[in-house]
Amino acid sequence: MKTIGVLTSGGDAPGMNAAIRAVVRTGIYNKVRILGIRLGYEGLIHGNLDDMEVSSVADIIHRGGTVLQSARSEDFMTEEGFKKALNVIDVYNMDGIVVLGGDGTFKGAQALSKAGIPTIGIPCTIDNDLAYTDYTIGFMTAVETVVDAIGKIRDTSSSHGRANIIEVMGRHCGDIALFAGLAGGAESVIIPEVEYDPEIIMQKVINGRNRGKLHHVIILAEGVGNSFELAEKIENVSGIETRVTVLGHIQRGGTPTSFDRIMASRMGKKAVELLLENKSNRVLGFKCNEIIDLDINEALKQKKVFQKELFDITEVLSI
Repeated sequence: MKTIGVLTSGGDAPGMNAAIRAVVRTGIYNKVRILGIRLGYEGLIHGNLDDMEVSSVADIIHRGGTVLQSARSEDFMTEEGFKKALNVIDVYNMDGIVVLGGDGTFKGAQALSKAGIPTIGIPCTIDNDLAYTDYTIGFMTAVETVVDAIGKIRDTSSSHGRANIIEVMGRHCGDIALFAGLAGGAESVIIPEVEYDPEIIMQKVINGRNRGKLHHVIILAEGVGNSFELAEKIENVSGIETRVTVLGHIQRGGTPTSFDRIMASRMGKKAVELLLENKSNRVLGFKCNEIIDLDINEALKQKKVFQKELFDITEVLSI
């Protein structure tokens, strides 16, 4: 194992840079050449690569986004595009690749592994939607971003006596809404895993106002209904002005938390070590405070288990 490539693909996540830093410095420590592949699989197809040195990753552990940039590549999924990628790997004498991203990125890693390229995946996605790991890199930072927004929106909502729907990311997985709603003290949490009744939401808003509550914060995952339609219903029924705040891509950016930086550093180091041990088709995860690795195929087959206990806590504490 003399040359290892590293790329980031799909949506960016806070902590990616910490993982890149760990891959580069662990490789150099072990006298391995590290090639930074820019713009994900698209960059691999077009040979958009740079040699990375210790200084290449200086002062990036605290930065959000990814210094290697990211992109989605439809060409990589075609036979012609995949062959181009394999040709670039051969030309640059890459002995292995570390890929950072979510399930789509891991499917690309599967394809490379089947083609005989040793590949290790590091889970980087704010959605926390990979079933085999407790947490993905970037998730906790996204939660903190939402919790901070909840506090600020609550202040202004209380000043004007409003209800406010905060729409967060999570089309198929409601973990950001669930964790942030619990940590931020939201009165209602609406997620794709649990069917909700608008009538119950409206009743909670009215009951809160009747006992003197000046605000009502509702966290809604983007994959559930229409925030603006719900706001209109609440306002029409309760008479309480209801605003919508769509946080959008602010959740992807920002300085990663210490938790994400530490987890990313541990995984980046472990990924290089696995390649040096001639391991392939593996993904890293976080279970019971330990970094684990398992077969990509096995990992992607697992179904996400909804943490109903956390949802039940939000229901009890938001009365």
